[in-house]
Amino acid sequence: EQKSLYLAKLVTGEWTATMVLTEPQAGSDVGALRVKATKQSDGSYLIEGTKIYISYGDHDMAENIIHMVLARLPDAPAGTKGISLFLVPKFLVNADGSLGARNDVKPVGLEHKLGIHASPTCVMAFGENQGAVGYLVGGENNGMACMFSMMNAARLNVGLQGVAIAERAYQQALAYARERRQGKSAARRLAQSGPVEIIEHPDVRRMLLTMKATTEAIRAICYANAVAIDEARHLPDDRARAKAKLREELLTPISKGFATDMAVEVASLGIQVHGGMGYIEETGAAQHLRDARILPIYEGTNGIQAMDLATRKLSLNGGAAVAAFIDDMGGCVSQLMNSHSEQLRVIGTCLEQGVAAVDRVTEWLTARLKEHPRDCLSGATPYLRLFGLVSGGYLLGLGAIAANDHLVDGSSGEDGFYKSKISIAKFYAQNILPQAQAWASAAVTGADQLYELTPDQMAG
Repeated sequence: EQKSLYLAKLVTGEWTATMVLTEPQAGSDVGALRVKATKQSDGSYLIEGTKIYISYGDHDMAENIIHMVLARLPDAPAGTKGISLFLVPKFLVNADGSLGARNDVKPVGLEHKLGIHASPTCVMAFGENQGAVGYLVGGENNGMACMFSMMNAARLNVGLQGVAIAERAYQQALAYARERRQGKSAARRLAQSGPVEIIEHPDVRRMLLTMKATTEAIRAICYANAVAIDEARHLPDDRARAKAKLREELLTPISKGFATDMAVEVASLGIQVHGGMGYIEETGAAQHLRDARILPIYEGTNGIQAMDLATRKLSLNGGAAVAAFIDDMGGCVSQLMNSHSEQLRVIGTCLEQGVAAVDRVTEWLTARLKEHPRDCLSGATPYLRLFGLVSGGYLLGLGAIAANDHLVDGSSGEDGFYKSKISIAKFYAQNILPQAQAWASAAVTGADQLYELTPDQMAG
């Protein structure tokens, strides 16, 4: 009934929807929420309370806004086990699908943010007067399970936002570097006296290649995640679907966590390529960094993504999800190392060290997960960064293998494109992937060093 009444107009875009989770005292700790839901005699519920940080909480771009609200019933268990999900429309919907009376829900504040200024981020008040009418979605106290069916997709989408901002930051930096003339060419210093485009300078070239290679790596990770989602739903074989589902679960925190961290770094490099002009708002380079900075925070902070990876995903299906991915990366290493192409063998040598680091740290975290969970949580963020770096190298390596096959075939007519794919994969392997060793070391240092100083000592 809810699907027939609401879904069609949401799909067409006539109506829009929001995810309404956060409260002032309940951010990452969603179980601390206090917004309450009281059941009525007609089966509906009255929702009362305040929510914050609601993207597009109110606007005039759609006839109706459907709020998906997490709230707590009066007799609900404490924590996340007592949370239910409710559909709360801005305008109540009649049985024939037409709009009825205005519901008791409204924005009471608009946040002034560092970035994403096109997105109205609202403080929303539910039930200030007669009570906001809501309808239960799923069973009582089953809200978190319902919400996470949307949350995983939202987290991949945030990762893709990171890819998009990184790509735009790179394109703008590249265009500027090809136009801006400054200094003499290091390679042609004696033969040329005039200024050259700054893309001729080694350090600028290094920054641009870092931006491009990193962006291609995070794009590949998000695409691999999307493929796993499709395969988990549509492959004909039950076992293959189950395997794809494990891959989807594993890659989601990496897509969200690693891709967004890298987007911030790429956007920052974009400003650096512009030099002083990058720090001027008129240039537009700074907006990429301001917009990217929210990505590691919303839809679950990257610290939470790392904790999820280093605990729940690490032990998923007895560790089978991580083990299968490491095996796949090892298979790619073998292909690269056995190639007739020297460039592919170079990529394989670098990737082999990265895969070994992931395997080594995974074993250490797994061994300590039950008896020393704080050690795992302390190493979670380095582990996510390690896993992301190596996953990106692996997927670029697969792309390099495919590109080399097309070059060997010689019939594509796109040799320049395929050569660039191999070159970018090699640059990533030699210049970015070595960071994996540092993150691997940080991941296994344990928790003691984080707690050596008291809060007072940290303030001194």
